[in-house]
Amino acid sequence: MANNKSALKRIEIAERNRVRNKTYKSAVKTLMKKCFSAVEDYARQPSPEALQAVESSMSQAYSKIDKAVKRRVLHPNNGARKKSRLAARIRKITAGVNPPAQETSASA
Repeated sequence: MANNKSALKRIEIAERNRVRNKTYKSAVKTLMKKCFSAVEDYARQPSPEALQAVESSMSQAYSKIDKAVKRRVLHPNNGARKKSRLAARIRKITAGVNPPAQETSASA
């Protein structure tokens, strides 16, 4: 146990920050899982509503990740990696569902 006032105060501050950081990290994980499940639902049954759900969940996840980075809960590279993984999964699924239109060259 700590022997002086400053050490006791640092213990209290560390605990307070740990709890605050835990809520941010937990929220980021939850929103990422929701985004991944929305992407999987869209892959199973593509529809405009499902695509809207994917975009909405991605926006919420990006927002929470950016806030966690801003408050120094996550390292900037960690936040960038999480956002990149979300974008890659979305890009992979939407490319498979909606293949790019083939250009027909009508050169006469």
